[in-house]
Amino acid sequence: MTLHPDAIAATIDAVQAEADMRHWLTRAVIGLNLCPFAKAVHVKGQIHYASYLPADEAGLIEALLDEAQALLACDASQRDTTLLMAPNTLADFLDFNDFTGRAERRLARAGYDGVLQLASFHPRFQFGGSAPDDIANATNRAPYPTLHLLREDSVSRAVDAFPEADAIFERNIEVLEALGAEGWTALDVGRGGASR
Repeated sequence: MTLHPDAIAATIDAVQAEADMRHWLTRAVIGLNLCPFAKAVHVKGQIHYASYLPADEAGLIEALLDEAQALLACDASQRDTTLLMAPNTLADFLDFNDFTGRAERRLARAGYDGVLQLASFHPRFQFGGSAPDDIANATNRAPYPTLHLLREDSVSRAVDAFPEADAIFERNIEVLEALGAEGWTALDVGRGGASR
């Protein structure tokens, strides 16, 4: 099979995917304090970055299950959470959203219910009922389609340590509305942002 030259240029490797995700995490998630729990695991080097590089999602659930097993095989002090990026597939948000639902069900069937949580990020993330250009969508926008595995125990400890965890989302909306679309664009946290 021969790839079209544009397709070759568009293919993202693991090095670029990780660099762009680290850039997004430090500038947007930590920089804007969108997740008050992210800084500690980032500073301690407890975030594992993994990439699924094929151009279709056929093996992505198996990759997610492998990452779930690898996460739990490590002590949380070494690896507390995993970001599994899929930079070359699931570019359509609705397809990704459907896929995330299937992935959650598969994790539950594999026995991870109550042990791991799955969060998701996508460059075109859109909350139900919101307009595509609603700045609130940026809370879940990342450079690439990403499945985020979190340990339930770690989430519970973080929520206990942060008494107003329920207010995080509302605060994030306020921050993003103050920042505006131009401010978000100026952060340059999308695809290729780490190399510009």
